[in-house]
Amino acid sequence: MTPPPQFNPSRRDLLRSGAVLGAAAGLTGAVGASAAADEGGFEPARGRGEKSMVDVPFEGFEQVRVGLIGVGNRGGDQDRRWAAVATVTAVCDIRPDRVERTISRIMEQGFQDTPPVGYADGEEDFLNLVRRDDIDLVYIATPWEWHHPMAKAAMEHGKHVAVELPIAPYLDDIWDLVRTSERTRKHCMLLENVNYFRPEMAMFNMARQGIFGDLQHASGGYVHDLRWPYLFGGAYHPEQWRRRWQTRMNALHYPMHGLGPVSAALGVNRGDRFEELVAVASVPKALALFRSEDPRVGEDHSSWDDRPYISGDRHTCFVTTTNGRFIRVEHDVNSPHPYSRETTLTGTRGSIELDNSRVYLESLGHQNHTWRTGNDYNTILRQHDHWLWPTLEELADQYGGHGGGDFISIWRLVQLMRLGMTPDIDVYDSAAWCSVIPLSHESLKSGRMRPVKVPDFTRGHWQRARPTFDRPKPEDPWLKES
Repeated sequence: MTPPPQFNPSRRDLLRSGAVLGAAAGLTGAVGASAAADEGGFEPARGRGEKSMVDVPFEGFEQVRVGLIGVGNRGGDQDRRWAAVATVTAVCDIRPDRVERTISRIMEQGFQDTPPVGYADGEEDFLNLVRRDDIDLVYIATPWEWHHPMAKAAMEHGKHVAVELPIAPYLDDIWDLVRTSERTRKHCMLLENVNYFRPEMAMFNMARQGIFGDLQHASGGYVHDLRWPYLFGGAYHPEQWRRRWQTRMNALHYPMHGLGPVSAALGVNRGDRFEELVAVASVPKALALFRSEDPRVGEDHSSWDDRPYISGDRHTCFVTTTNGRFIRVEHDVNSPHPYSRETTLTGTRGSIELDNSRVYLESLGHQNHTWRTGNDYNTILRQHDHWLWPTLEELADQYGGHGGGDFISIWRLVQLMRLGMTPDIDVYDSAAWCSVIPLSHESLKSGRMRPVKVPDFTRGHWQRARPTFDRPKPEDPWLKES
């Protein structure tokens, strides 16, 4: 028997405008949905006190103090990495047992004498964490609808912010985080771990060194069957939170893992920028079918309270840039499909496909239309290793996380803060990459492929080159001591 679909809005659904959370945090500025903002190319004028965060360094810290918000499926796997390179002073989650577990794990590592303070008194206890004066950086790993209010509250209370993907799923909220960063002078960064994976960093180096010639086009995204255990199997908490985004937007909900690395290689926001976007989607069938057929989904499962699934099973989006390049962005978490980030990069002298582990380079004498794979492929990438990997390889193996990329992304952010450098990934990169979510929804709203303008979040600063992952290895006392 198939129960009729229903929807019981949560308190967070009813507070979508952010008004209650904004008042509780003592925040300023509009956080509600803006019809104008959702039209794509909308670029609000800067308000009083809002100045560009381009080339603004961190203050420099002897020891970085971190507050963790969300220690469940994702954040609960990151806690020991933060504690290995920084001091964790506070931990927040809506489940007291998760807070207690995280504090115990951090103290068992033996890197700090004082245990973090725990916050687990309801959905808004994070506000007490961000008000503390012994936190330099707030790390957010919560359901997507909380990213914007939590990041905004942290910056309003003088903290830098590192956010798991995305920084926000709505365009007006993305803009609000950009403007809050500019007004508070605090960085808000997407903690995009895939940008720090070893093959992606080597690809970046190769692109910067001209190995591929003049870059022409790329692809990237996220194709990962999440139906079980993530969307229906209770791997997340609350169990339904990610699945229900499929009832709210017909969009590429999570494209940043593949999009971020190729955008960096193409110099997006550093000599080029996203200009226009058009999306196409298949019919949404897979989730309803899975719910009705899989024996693990019983009649009392929360998914029967979902509104109808409106997000297509497969999305493809083309993003064009001002310099005449394009990126094909893929997203599919509903279909039976092996994991892939669809990462490719092509220039006038060669191509690379990271998921297929193959490269073809006329600049290195490759001929006969034959991909270099296996040892040849690995040797070429290792010859273009980013300095972070040979420097931190042993620690990356020890602390792990997606082959060590999680540890390296955290270590690098803490290093940049300690040394008073600018972020590798700044608020403008974060905004551009995440804007594909709401803009793809906007492109699909009419039921046909409709081009949508991508805002210039940098307000013109994209036109000049500036450093990111291409900076040389700095002098760092931490490395000498280690």
